[in-house]
Order: sequence, then structure tokens, then C-alpha cells
Amino acid sequence: MHISKASSNLRRNILEKPRSPDTAADTKTDHSFNLSKHLKKIYPIGLRRSSSSLSFSSLSLSLSQNSNDSTATDHSSISPLDHKISLALRLISPRPALERKEALPGLNVQRNGTVHHHQGQCVSPSSGSDDGEPRRCYWITKSSDKVYVSFHDEHWGVPIYDDRELFELLAMSGMLMDHNWTEILKRKELFREAFAGFDPNIVAKMGDKEITDIASDKEIMLAESRVRCIVDNAKCILKIVREFGSFSSYMWSYVNHKPIINRYRHPRNIPLRTPKAEVISKDLQKRGFRLVGPVIVCSFMQAAGLTIDHLVDCYRYSECVSLAERPWRHI
Repeated sequence: MHISKASSNLRRNILEKPRSPDTAADTKTDHSFNLSKHLKKIYPIGLRRSSSSLSFSSLSLSLSQNSNDSTATDHSSISPLDHKISLALRLISPRPALERKEALPGLNVQRNGTVHHHQGQCVSPSSGSDDGEPRRCYWITKSSDKVYVSFHDEHWGVPIYDDRELFELLAMSGMLMDHNWTEILKRKELFREAFAGFDPNIVAKMGDKEITDIASDKEIMLAESRVRCIVDNAKCILKIVREFGSFSSYMWSYVNHKPIINRYRHPRNIPLRTPKAEVISKDLQKRGFRLVGPVIVCSFMQAAGLTIDHLVDCYRYSECVSLAERPWRHI
């Protein structure tokens, strides 16, 4: 990296400028305190949660790359160190609101890890009322596929108590390891046909031939290992039915048979995994289930309505809450 001659002279003047040890120590402490204070003001939660590689070393690298800009400014009223700190803060300060809006990512439940899961503002271009559309969750945009919008509007967050439907959602949530919701939903009818309507009694009896046939179907696009996971999970569900009476009773017992109603205003507030999902995941794995990590279980709970994670500004929030609070919900 090449540093301009003017920048080199500036650094030399700073190093060669005589000052007493006490003064140097006080100045260093004062500037360090001010820098720390400004950083905390810009990032009150701290930089440890950021995925960026921002650090004091990278800040100095940025300063070196922009040293030419610093020579074009009159430094007669401020010290070189003050100017460097000011420049550093400008480099790491949040972008304007317009830029942030343009850079909002879509929801990816695959956890770049999917679900996914949730930075940015809660209002998307499709959430406004200019075109007469109801306000939806941020991840539903004007470019969202109709099958995905329909899933959000009619199914996602609606409490499910039927064993077959719960098995289907658990299987599709496991598919998020390889696909997104739109891709999965477009092949939902193919999955239902292949897995006998997700009847665990039938799926549990599938042998190698049936598994191979499903895995070889190019339209279904499921690896043989994924198909075997679904078959194995069906066998585990039958064991749970014998112990708890139904798979529904087992799952809903973790939330006291009433959906967990959250009040999230921003996608960034929605967790990818929760303590409750971790507990359920751990027990499912103990019972022999596969593809049931905490993130997948969390996504399953959202889809099956065990948790209401629609944003409070979404028109579906109040509707799902009403369904969750009905007195006959678990009958």
C-alpha cells in the first residue's frame, strides 16, 4: 500500500513533536476515551455481534487509504489526531436512511442461515397501502412469488393441531437445509403424493424401493438421505403417539397448549433459534429424529403457529393472535 508524501510528513511531524510524558499520556487517554465514547454511541450494542471485520487495525488501514483526503483540509484549528478520529468515525458511521432501505436483504430461512433469520426495517415495498395491498411482514415484497405470499397470508403462524399437518411442516422445515420456502411450497403437492399425504403410519413402512423411487424423481429434488430422514422421523412419531396419544399433544405440551405470542416490530428482533426451540430439538434428537436442529425447529414452530412471529404491523398478526387466544384452540 502506497502512502502519499504529504501523509508521511504529517505522521513524521506527529512523532517528532516534543511533549512531556505526562502530557502525552493525558492526551492519549483523552483521545482513547473520546473514540470509545463515539463508538459506543454509534454501536450501542457493541461490535462483537457484527459480522463485519471492523477493528482498530482495519480503521487505521482505512485511514491510510484515505490519507490524501486529509491533506486537502485545513488542520490549523484541530490536531492531526483529532482529524484522524473524526475521519474514522465518518467511515464507520451509519449510512443514510435511503441507502439502508435499498440495501435491505430478503428473508433467507436457510440461515445464511435463513430465517434467516432478519435485518433491516419492518416495512417492505409491498407493505404500503398505495396499491391497496394490506401491510405484510417485511420479507414479503412485490417480487415475492404468489405461492410464498399465499403461505404467509393463509398458513404461516396459524396454530396447527393435526398430526399429519404437523408432520408435513416438520418435513418441509427440514428441507430448508437445501431449499427455500418458495421452492418447497411449489412442490408441496408432489411431496404429499410421494409421502402418502404425510400419514406417519404409511411413511414409516416405506422400504428401500419406495425411498429410491422418491429420491430418483427429478421433480421432487430430494436426496436419498433426506428421504430416509423423513421415513425415520415417521417411525419416531409413531413412538411418540404411543406414549403421548398424539404427536400434536407432545409438541403443544412444550408451550402449555397455547401459542407463544411475540410482539416483534423489526425483522432483526426475530431470533433464528430460541431457548424453547433448543429444548424441543434436544429431546427430538434424543428420541431419534433427524434434521431437527434448533434453527429448523424454530422455523417449524413459526410455521405451525406454536409461536406467533408475524411483525405487529402485519395485518396477519391480529388474526393469528385471535386464533391463538380462542378458548377451543386445542380441541
